[in-house]
Amino acid sequence: MVSDVAATRAPCQHRSVHVDDQHRLTGVRFVPSPNCDARPVGCDVELVVVHGISLPPGEFGSGSVEQLFLNCLDCRSDPRLADLDGVEVSAHAFIERCGKVTQFVPFDYRAWHAGVSCHRGRHRCNDFAVGIELEGCDHLPYDDRQYRSLIEVITALFSRYPRLALADVVGHSDIAPDRKTDPGPSFDWNRLLSSLAARMRA
Repeated sequence: MVSDVAATRAPCQHRSVHVDDQHRLTGVRFVPSPNCDARPVGCDVELVVVHGISLPPGEFGSGSVEQLFLNCLDCRSDPRLADLDGVEVSAHAFIERCGKVTQFVPFDYRAWHAGVSCHRGRHRCNDFAVGIELEGCDHLPYDDRQYRSLIEVITALFSRYPRLALADVVGHSDIAPDRKTDPGPSFDWNRLLSSLAARMRA
């Protein structure tokens, strides 16, 4: 059964964002994760990787994703978290079910989200990618508010990083197909890409 603690909270507000001179999204909470480092020399943002995550699996609103990215998740609190003990990961941004966005790593830094990965023959996708985690799981639809926030965030990335194009927005499963399935078959790629295309034409 899926638990959604966040559903009992006040609704999150949706608002337009852009990327500032510090490579942070304006108007969103910034919580620095230690799990990042400098991008290799010559690497710019050229890829956006969409992920799906819930901790414990299938549960939303627990706060565990943020704790994971900050290295303070109590992996003994639930046996389903045991395999995360000692794991150091992060994403640039996390979008909760209600659409609230939290940024953990500035976009000019490398977040540790993709792992062993390859895009168009180019390995080590963390070097040139932005990782965006959606609170969710493969078998459940994502919330409308998440799509709206995701579209706003990626639109802001397109405006800030000119090397990005629609073809550079992919899922974790696209760059690590032997290991990952997220954001899963429930993710509406047509909705995302058509909305982004409309924004680009405007």
